[in-house]
Amino acid sequence: MDKTLLKGLMVLEAVAEQGTEPITIQALADRVGLTKSNTHRTLQTLAHAGYAARDEATGNYRTTLKLFELGARQLAGLDVRRFAGPFMRALAAQSEETVHLSTLDGDSVLYIDKIDSPQPVRAYSAIGGRAPAWCVATGKVLLAFQPDGYVERHLTALASHTDATIGDADALAAELARIRRSGYAINRGEWRETVGGVAAPIFDGLGAAVAAIGLSGPLERFGPKRMKALAPDVLRAGREISRAMGYRGPYHDDGNR
Repeated sequence: MDKTLLKGLMVLEAVAEQGTEPITIQALADRVGLTKSNTHRTLQTLAHAGYAARDEATGNYRTTLKLFELGARQLAGLDVRRFAGPFMRALAAQSEETVHLSTLDGDSVLYIDKIDSPQPVRAYSAIGGRAPAWCVATGKVLLAFQPDGYVERHLTALASHTDATIGDADALAAELARIRRSGYAINRGEWRETVGGVAAPIFDGLGAAVAAIGLSGPLERFGPKRMKALAPDVLRAGREISRAMGYRGPYHDDGNR
């Protein structure tokens, strides 16, 4: 257990409970049961990270909007299934392939919703299942649009699962750069040898890539030409879900991003 981290979280929660009214260091120390000097050092660390701000006139501390941003992104992520449902159904009907809705969790993607293909041969997955983010289309497109440093922090080792898996950091960086240029990601048997996919990002109202929508199926149907043909439909679904979630920035599908 990291006691320093727990102490920092305890101080942050106590400051946040104060609302918009700044709190003195002594009052905060009394509330959390730490010494004044220890509380002061913790506040300085929180301020350096952008979670707390010092009132120059009084020396008291308050939380910043960074907490609100984190909370808003979390809520947006939880709501994405509700927003995505109609567009997932439309994409499934149009493509007759399996549609996935995924979120990013560290170095993996979590499948939070899906619509199965009516085809007798289709990609297998389960809601609540996971896959390595660097091996699947929804994971790669989410990695491509994360803040700087995310990949370096979370993907310290790239295990190979098939001969097509991206196995080194430089190759992954090049792939993510390509995805940022095109707006969508493709998987050609990188997680399961016989399964391919194409995916696009979903942005929330704050501009964060909180989820991805993708199509997947057997590579015998998901050749390069078909993936390229399906990409505009997937991008359109990603854009429409993003707009429904309050995103007003440019998107690849509208030619501005």
